[in-house]
Amino acid sequence: MNVVCLDMEGVLVPEIWIAFANEVGIPELKRTTRDEPDYDKLMKYRLDILKEHNLGLNEIQAVIEKIDVMPGAKEFLDELRQLTQVIILSDTFEQFAAPLMKKLGMPTIFCNTLEVAPNGEITGYKMRCEKSKLTTVKALQSCGFDTIAAGDSFNDLGMILASKAGFLFKSTEQIKKDYPELLAFEEYDELLDAIKSAL
Repeated sequence: MNVVCLDMEGVLVPEIWIAFANEVGIPELKRTTRDEPDYDKLMKYRLDILKEHNLGLNEIQAVIEKIDVMPGAKEFLDELRQLTQVIILSDTFEQFAAPLMKKLGMPTIFCNTLEVAPNGEITGYKMRCEKSKLTTVKALQSCGFDTIAAGDSFNDLGMILASKAGFLFKSTEQIKKDYPELLAFEEYDELLDAIKSAL
């Protein structure tokens, strides 16, 4: 039995931190997992900037409410879910993902959670498990599933390379150059055709 594992940000929805950085005018917050492979380092960097500017969860959620999914993402996901099981594996947080999942038709998502003070300050975060995407793919495989994975960033490479079929989608030129063996797509219909061929 197959299960498709998809990244969320950059694949189905725009990058939340980039949207927030643009809204509040803090370019340093545009740094994402496309730029920084060390997620722990990236999150500490982000939390320090939020604290410095006295910004918290309420401000971020207000921006997320305005974010729409990428054009064609819901239709792609709807068609894919007619064919096979799909799980979104994301390093985002439940508090960020919830409104976007509604816009995508409530697919299954495995993600992390933020630690938030009563005043809305983000004080920390709790990862679901170490190397969450790769760990989840390996756990699914241990249950007898064949995994097919797609993503755009450094933190997706583990699950992509460990799956029976893995694809880059809307990735960076650097990642595509570093992993020439991976098929890379820019359009949902191309990705859908590649996944269909792998099923």
